[in-house]
Amino acid sequence: MFFMMKSINLKRHFSNNLLNIRVVPNSSKQEIIEDNEQIKVYLKSVPDKNKANDELVKLFKKMFRLKVEIKSGAKSRNKVLKVLE
Repeated sequence: MFFMMKSINLKRHFSNNLLNIRVVPNSSKQEIIEDNEQIKVYLKSVPDKNKANDELVKLFKKMFRLKVEIKSGAKSRNKVLKVLE
């Protein structure tokens, strides 16, 4: 699995252990970028049968060692992730 991450300070995007992100599924690469003060996550998976959501959760665990769940936006490109402790 290949992924890229430009230096992103996730802490400044958190509010009460919640993180607002924008997901771009069916991308040619995995990448997390900061674009206009918003976190964008590019995923290889298609948004079918929860594949992109599963990839998103696994990506945060692998890249940031954070266990997250999708709080809202399971069927939307705009999502709110909750960090589990």
